Amino acid sequence: MAIRFVKRLALAAALTLAATAPGLAAAKIQNLVTPGGIHAWFVQDATVPLISMEYSFDGGASQDPADKPGVGHMVANLLDEGSGDMDSATFHERLDRRAIHLSYSVTRDYFRGSLRMLKENRDEAFGLLHTSLTSARFEAKDVERIRAQLISTLRRQSLDPNTMASRKFLQVAFGDHPYGRPSTGTLESLPKVNVEDMKSYVGKVLAKDTLKIAVVGDVDADTLAKLLDATFGSLPAKARLAPVADVVATKPPQRSFVPLDVPQTVVMFGGPGFKRADPDFMAGYVVNHILGGGSLSSRLYREVREKRGLAYSIYESMVWMEHSALFTGATGTRADRAAQSIEAIEAEVKRMAEEGPTQQELDEAKSYLNGSQMLSLDTSAKLAQAMLQYQNDGLPIDYIDKRSEVINAVTLDDAKRAAKRLWSDGLLTVVVGRTPQAAADPAAVKPAGTPPPPRAN
Repeated sequence: MAIRFVKRLALAAALTLAATAPGLAAAKIQNLVTPGGIHAWFVQDATVPLISMEYSFDGGASQDPADKPGVGHMVANLLDEGSGDMDSATFHERLDRRAIHLSYSVTRDYFRGSLRMLKENRDEAFGLLHTSLTSARFEAKDVERIRAQLISTLRRQSLDPNTMASRKFLQVAFGDHPYGRPSTGTLESLPKVNVEDMKSYVGKVLAKDTLKIAVVGDVDADTLAKLLDATFGSLPAKARLAPVADVVATKPPQRSFVPLDVPQTVVMFGGPGFKRADPDFMAGYVVNHILGGGSLSSRLYREVREKRGLAYSIYESMVWMEHSALFTGATGTRADRAAQSIEAIEAEVKRMAEEGPTQQELDEAKSYLNGSQMLSLDTSAKLAQAMLQYQNDGLPIDYIDKRSEVINAVTLDDAKRAAKRLWSDGLLTVVVGRTPQAAADPAAVKPAGTPPPPRAN
């Protein structure tokens, strides 16, 4: 995804209409197989003349060289910077003229792409996608321009407490495993990434055998099949991925401190979670919502904000990947109240691990999660994103229809068991901000990067 801010008014208007389109979540998902053998999940919806496609290739940032994190991230930012006989300006002019949204991104496990267009522009949109996937130019001037932009972003983030906390947390959780390295690269690694690194990444990651596709929109199955074959059919048949080992995050409790002279201290906490195929996954998902799942009724919100006034917001979420899983949460507070905030979080986590939720909390969580699904799938783009996620999670094509049944099947005993598994060991905690002494005397703060003090008890 190139770093650009371009108004595409025609597409924006269509997306606004799509947001009001009824019944998308209840639409029938087809398993489309093209003549060329490409598989896609597909929902035909003629409510508005719009087509949304999400797709992914296995690999992601975990395929970056160990000494060059950020290669995949640079590829994602350069694939649409000119291809074939089009330079960057010409390529983007064609996108803008037809109100086509084309972007790429990288996660730890997947290289992802997104394509949205008006129905009348589908041939050109899929054609531009094909050229960007198969004949990206990686011209020196574009590489250096994008590199400079990404490095500038990293410099800003190097003093952002939230980014610093997230990176430190992953280092603590995963160490030397690829998940412990920043997917966006570092100030040291990005200057070393060259065109050959990026071409090598493209050659080994972008292949048909790991390709997953989700399409929602105003197109019939036969037409879509031809478009998909023309777009992806010439990609290599097999990816050449380096193996990535399964890893369990570092066992809690452990606490790390990163000194930084900022007004608000950031606290990030978490620990090992449940992979998507774990039998307790849904029970953990539901009980995690009760503890800190983002709603104003969560236990952590009540204890940390409402009762004690220690923070404006606090959340916790489940994060599952191909080779590991986490639960993570974060909050921000004054430096002189950080210790009190951590104590309140740890006490509530311990109480949930020992006692589990109440039946009322479980019933309310199920009701909320079932009701929120309809809102989360109210546009073609959102539905396509969900369909792709379900494919990457290895779920059945009718999972959208079955999700409520899976949630409702979680019993109180299931929830208590999941809570004990998740939180009985305590927390990995990362604190970024002023020390309590520095809160009173800011001159006492050591610069970021100074070795942290011994772990607090």
